[in-house]
Amino acid sequence: MGIGIGLLGLGTVGGGVAEIIQEASGRHPLVQALSLKRVAVRDPSRPRSVAVPAGVLTTSPEQVVDDPGVEIVVELIGGLEPARTLILRAIAAGKSVVTANKAVIARHGEEIAAAAAEAGVYVLIEAAVGGGIPIIEPLKQSLGGNRIRRVSGIINGTTNYILTRMAGEGAGYAEVLAQAQELGYAEADPAADVDGHDAADKIAILAGLAFGGPVDRLAIPTEGISRLDGRDVGYARRLGYAVKLLATAQALEEAEDDPQGARPLDIQVHPTLVPLDHPLAGVNGVNNAILVEGDPIGQVMFYGPGAGAGPTASAVVADILNIAGIRQVQSEGRSLDPLLAAGSWRRCVLADPSRSRHRNYVRLKTRDEPGVIGTIGRCFGDRGVSIQSIVQLEAQGAAAEIVVITHEVSEARFQEAMAAIRSHGAIDAVAACLRTL
Repeated sequence: MGIGIGLLGLGTVGGGVAEIIQEASGRHPLVQALSLKRVAVRDPSRPRSVAVPAGVLTTSPEQVVDDPGVEIVVELIGGLEPARTLILRAIAAGKSVVTANKAVIARHGEEIAAAAAEAGVYVLIEAAVGGGIPIIEPLKQSLGGNRIRRVSGIINGTTNYILTRMAGEGAGYAEVLAQAQELGYAEADPAADVDGHDAADKIAILAGLAFGGPVDRLAIPTEGISRLDGRDVGYARRLGYAVKLLATAQALEEAEDDPQGARPLDIQVHPTLVPLDHPLAGVNGVNNAILVEGDPIGQVMFYGPGAGAGPTASAVVADILNIAGIRQVQSEGRSLDPLLAAGSWRRCVLADPSRSRHRNYVRLKTRDEPGVIGTIGRCFGDRGVSIQSIVQLEAQGAAAEIVVITHEVSEARFQEAMAAIRSHGAIDAVAACLRTL
């Protein structure tokens, strides 16, 4: 008997979750214990990229929540209502919930958490912030022994894409926004992203976890990028800064707790000039990054894709597996959670190094004479090694230095080419040979 999963929504993320559950081969064996029982959609006849078993689809989300075969409800419809009501309904029925809904958690998280505690079930929210970046569980567990001083991050991929394009190309905000909408990075109504509301939802959740208590989402000062002038992005770059939409939460160290014992926090969302040598300055495109500063950890940064079917579905399934592991322990009387135990679930061996594939940087000391670069090119080409670039950097007297960067190739082919190069009379030495990302 599998652990019954009910999906509310089969859009981009829901389809990704369904695909993982139904294609368990090669994944953690606990995925094989999951069974897709019911899925709520608006239009069952709509073509979809993922197929689900006959009879699983329904247009009633209540049927999913109320189905006795559903043990874990996954809410992926977004928005405040009916998401809040459905989450609370699932909790009241004794079912744990996984959600990617940052808006409902930022505004109603305290109510939902209290209901879950009373019912003795779990509500997990890893996918609500940072897409596929694991940040919720690290704040709750891995960093739990720290005094967190500050959490800051780039947590909206749409605005980061726009700002990256504006800085790199000198393009205007309106032009880049229109292109982002064409590419699907920005919604037809982009206000939640470009006006900073999405980032404010997420920093409210992160602040609550980092500092130990819920915050008033609607009181967070929020400014987006819709009024940002491209000239300021360019001027900032010339002065040694990148402009990023930063969400920050930090404790005011000089301030004492108020008479009720509440911790004063400075939480804001604003376009911010970030020094180019700062870890967040190099986070570009649709990527997200969250920088956590605490005692004794110092600084630790979580970086990766902040949205999309694959990353968000990955985070959703991680939460499902956490709950499934606990349920398996309870139902089978095991002593250890299979996800927390340091056990192995398949045999792994090291592959033959000659089969590894990578790009390469090679610096050669050669004679400075005609035809040497052509000879090097033939040594690589005859053995199936494609060259990305080859350039002569220096020549002193009868000696020269030539640098080659290859495309990705197997180690075996690369070493065959290097053996041929080393044996050629025009090559004096292989001065350096490095892997390249």
